[in-house]
Amino acid sequence: MFNDRSTPLAFLSTRRSGKPRDLIAPGPDATTLNRLLAIAARTPDHGKLAPWRFVVIDDRARLAQVIGDAYRAEKPDASEAEVANMAGFAHQAPVLVAVLSSPKTGVIPLWEQELSAGAVCMNLLHAANAHGFAGGWLTAWPAYSDAVRDALGSAGERIAGFVFIGTPSRPLDERPRPDSADIVFHW
Repeated sequence: MFNDRSTPLAFLSTRRSGKPRDLIAPGPDATTLNRLLAIAARTPDHGKLAPWRFVVIDDRARLAQVIGDAYRAEKPDASEAEVANMAGFAHQAPVLVAVLSSPKTGVIPLWEQELSAGAVCMNLLHAANAHGFAGGWLTAWPAYSDAVRDALGSAGERIAGFVFIGTPSRPLDERPRPDSADIVFHW
């Protein structure tokens, strides 16, 4: 693969996301995907609430239709090319998992539950990478559409992201990383 897996620290220090449009087959089979999801679920979760859930998108055409219809309804002046481009979001990479933030009412603050949903997305990327795949975590317009959310979940939930998983068709790009001196402060 395209990053160093010789030690856990080397793996973490070289991890990169794959652009979903550049991820091709093979992706994880059903057994491997279930293993990835089980690993992802081992995320920090104050109160043991599992305030998130996974929706494995098997019917990509149906999701594309939902996204296209929702986009057209929200943006009636959009061209057919724009609608088709937005619907094409659903057809990237061999495997697609929507991660929904699904908070539970009670004593654990909503913010902590939402952070846990983000952590489960990151754990899913780590699990995919550790199994030899690449992954990309996207939000984009579909993640903020109530109509798309309603097709995948309920009004009390939010789409934390779409995690695309597959094999890179080319070497993964390295992106600029922040300098530690700019982001690390001692108090």
